[in-house]
Amino acid sequence: MSQILSDDALDAIFRKARSYNAYTDEPVSEDQLHAIWELMKWGPTSANQLPARLVWCASDEAKDKLAACTSQQNQPKIRNAPVSVIIAMDVEFHDHLPELFPHTDAKAWFDGNTELREASAFRNSTLQGAYFIMAARALGLDTGPMSGFDQGAVDKAFFAHQPGVRTNFISTLGHGDPASIFDRLPRPAFAKFNTIA
Repeated sequence: MSQILSDDALDAIFRKARSYNAYTDEPVSEDQLHAIWELMKWGPTSANQLPARLVWCASDEAKDKLAACTSQQNQPKIRNAPVSVIIAMDVEFHDHLPELFPHTDAKAWFDGNTELREASAFRNSTLQGAYFIMAARALGLDTGPMSGFDQGAVDKAFFAHQPGVRTNFISTLGHGDPASIFDRLPRPAFAKFNTIA
């Protein structure tokens, strides 16, 4: 595991990767969605919680339903993308810990403590959302992660039957159209935002 990735791989995942506002007409297959999950699921979460719950909006009906919950600026991005994805979090993730973290009673850590579960679900589903972006890029796809939505409306539209599931953020997915991106924004040098203690 000590081998350094090639510069081409690092460029694809980080340095030259961009967030896209529009996509080409090239489709995204269901196999590609499965491939993203099969990579991102290996990213670490605390006690292997895996609280993220993804809804892959591939149909026009699903994309329209999601777009109706977002800002006017985001609606065409969602409708026109090959796939739009809801990255949500399951506050009842602890029910799965006997399977996912079987060597100790990790479920007991969270039983009866909604505040702890909410904080942990948010933190770890956010990590998984980042793994989603990295996995998509590693597989030759592009993303457009965004806020600008009514969380309550998305939850009602997609998770009414799962009251413990709440939206974290949303993203579009496809083959990015280079004409849709802005000039590269600055990224500061190490010294600006880092401290070695």
